[in-house]
Amino acid sequence: MKIDLHIHSKDGSDGRWTLEEIFAEASRRGISLMSITDHDAIHCQDKAIALAERYGIGYIPGVELNITFSHHAYKEGKEMSLDFLGYGYDIHYEPLVAKLRELRLFREKRAREILENINREFQKEGRRAFTDQDMEAVQASVDGSFGRPHIANYLIQQGIVVDKREAFARYLVRCDVPKMPLSLEEASGLVRSAGGRLVLAHPNDPSGTSLASFTASVANQHAIIREAMLAYIDGIECWHSRHSRNTIKAYRAFALKEGLAVTGGSDCHQQPVIMGTIKVPDYVAEQFDLQKTPRIEKLR
Repeated sequence: MKIDLHIHSKDGSDGRWTLEEIFAEASRRGISLMSITDHDAIHCQDKAIALAERYGIGYIPGVELNITFSHHAYKEGKEMSLDFLGYGYDIHYEPLVAKLRELRLFREKRAREILENINREFQKEGRRAFTDQDMEAVQASVDGSFGRPHIANYLIQQGIVVDKREAFARYLVRCDVPKMPLSLEEASGLVRSAGGRLVLAHPNDPSGTSLASFTASVANQHAIIREAMLAYIDGIECWHSRHSRNTIKAYRAFALKEGLAVTGGSDCHQQPVIMGTIKVPDYVAEQFDLQKTPRIEKLR
């Protein structure tokens, strides 16, 4: 059975493919259970559920929430970003819908401020400043949640940088504006009140938003979770495209000891298309109350 509980779409956030393209490819690849987990966005979940039904694929409503988190023992208590996955929630739960709408509006405000900061860099370089027309052009490219990758794409399109790596190195890191803070406590309350479960995403991703930013020691990461997260989370994403075998083994054992659910997924943004390539065990599906589909029934 192929399981992938971490996929991003163009319709909801920063994936390259539309939901229709994703589900068609998931069907071709024989994926039996999946979840679209767009960043801070659930407005496409109705469509995802309908497509899952059309293709006979088991589906769990998902979302990836960016959390502002700090720990007194690391980074001098500085606030850092972590990602958490929400699963199985009521997609029409108004407090959650309203909060994500607020986050999307803040993203637009933040993007304008980032462009203003970039203009200051342009002035130093003798470049033409971005105008309201440039902002509108960036917005026109946004299918889901507005973020720095959209600005990076525009910088590439304008020939200012050659790729996203250069866009971030030259402009988007130094010109960044803080995101709207969302605490772990608030995120947990929203997801659980909506009937869902909150899962710590890719906890030891060496190149992403993870506890690896606090400490490279998995044992110390576990200590952080025990001390500051257990009251708010229901599971851990053990299987991930950037987790080593040792990380998977360590987090699987930790989750079992702490009575937490375990999940896994590719974190596919379709660059490249890696969905369904992570070997997530069949028993992960048994932790969820799944809608009956032909592929799920085969498992049972």
